[in-house]
Amino acid sequence: MKLQISYRGREYLKTAQTLLLTAKTMTDQAIAAQLKALADDYERRAQSASIDDAAKALARFDER
Repeated sequence: MKLQISYRGREYLKTAQTLLLTAKTMTDQAIAAQLKALADDYERRAQSASIDDAAKALARFDER
């Protein structure tokens, strides 16, 4: 079963992509590494948010 990305998850992914693009333009490697780590965190948040949102949607469906 494939999990669809929720709206909240997509927003986290967009932020992660922006952070990665910014990291690529950095000349300071320490800052670039921090931005990449932050982007990784946002990717994890996107996955977690999508799973949480799917569970909430399923719970609402089960209430019917």
